[in-house]
Amino acid sequence: MNDDEPPHPPGTSGRLRTLVRSLAPDLSPWRASRDFRFLWLSGCVTSFGSYLTYVAVPMQIKELTGSSFAVGLIGAFELVPLIVFGLWGGALADALDRRKLVLRAEAGLGLLAGLLLLNALLPSPLLWPIYLVAALVAACDGLQRPALDSLTPRIVPHQHLTAAFALNSLYRNAASVAGPALAGVVVAFSGVGTAYALDVLTFAASLLLLVRIRAVPPATGAERPSVRAVLTGVRYAWSRKDLLGTYTIDLCAMLFAFPVAVFPFLASELGADWALGPMYAASAAGALLVGATSGWTSRIHRHGRLLVVAAVGWGAAMALAGLSGSIWLVLLGLALAGGADEISGLARSTMWNQSIPDEVRGRMAGVELLSYSVGPQLGQVRAGTMAGLVGVRAAVWSGGLICVAAVLAVAAALPKLLAYDDRTDPHTAAVRAGHERAEREREQRREREAAPATD
Repeated sequence: MNDDEPPHPPGTSGRLRTLVRSLAPDLSPWRASRDFRFLWLSGCVTSFGSYLTYVAVPMQIKELTGSSFAVGLIGAFELVPLIVFGLWGGALADALDRRKLVLRAEAGLGLLAGLLLLNALLPSPLLWPIYLVAALVAACDGLQRPALDSLTPRIVPHQHLTAAFALNSLYRNAASVAGPALAGVVVAFSGVGTAYALDVLTFAASLLLLVRIRAVPPATGAERPSVRAVLTGVRYAWSRKDLLGTYTIDLCAMLFAFPVAVFPFLASELGADWALGPMYAASAAGALLVGATSGWTSRIHRHGRLLVVAAVGWGAAMALAGLSGSIWLVLLGLALAGGADEISGLARSTMWNQSIPDEVRGRMAGVELLSYSVGPQLGQVRAGTMAGLVGVRAAVWSGGLICVAAVLAVAAALPKLLAYDDRTDPHTAAVRAGHERAEREREQRREREAAPATD
């Protein structure tokens, strides 16, 4: 090099590579666990199809009734089955083979997607079967979700849990971007029946992947499923004020700032019916961006504080979407909300799975299911009802502001949430020790099985 030529800044390329590695998703769970790879691929496939139905159902109800209240009412039909079967599913997940429970529920969900398809193919589709199937889907989801959520800590090493949840959120958000966008096109040109048919096919593919996962039997001495077992889980959740804070904040965020039910009406009010698919996809796009740059989350230790900040961001972004008269600002607000929700979800999942012992993990997953699923169902009812009373945009922005106030109030009332630190939390330390002990026992068992037989 010419002596007069200025040298390149030392270490610039190295620092750039370090920055890229720090942001890129951590693939350690994928490399470390064969079962996680099958579970991840199954979730990727079925999430894609489920988002097709997620968009098609409110579109079909809107076409049949023209009522925002009728669209929001679907949440009311899902609420009770989700509560009852979510809690019972948690007890089953602690007492049975979680893989078998996930498989059976997945098959049931596929059959219900088939019923929606049959109804859509009728010369005059009926409204009541849609509500009935929605209730049954909520019941199946309540039975499956605790087993599914508590499966990951059993098949992924403890130190890779945060990375595993980030990878799971990556496929969910990618599917939720592609699914609604495709659903808008499919419904517009082929009708809701095609969307339901594609969902049935994805469930079939998902089942073929799930059967490859090895059995995940319950812990030794697991408590039999019963009302008493369910109450034991509820009491444990109540005793952990840090966990209680995560449940309550998520419930508030979804109850007050989840206006998905009124998206078709918001798009029409803004003169942008073409934007309905992008509106469903915008939140997922923001979440996908966060998930694709989630490497930094593995270095976070104060997950309670991260959760509060993210939940406030979710509410503020939804308020922005409601106050905006431009469809482009609405999409921006929804994308910001999705990014905040992704951060919130990673913080919650990490706290739950780092600090909850395996013997109650399924029941806690049932409680978690209520916190992040009941809220959206009630949120749909709230948004649909308020839209009828005060207008669509007011229903959106007012809910966002109420969400911000509610999150701050919960954080002030439950200081243990803000104090959570996985480096010093005794529950996390106990779970980590138990996980490491179980890993050693499994490794020793594999070594004995692989050892050559002796005379």
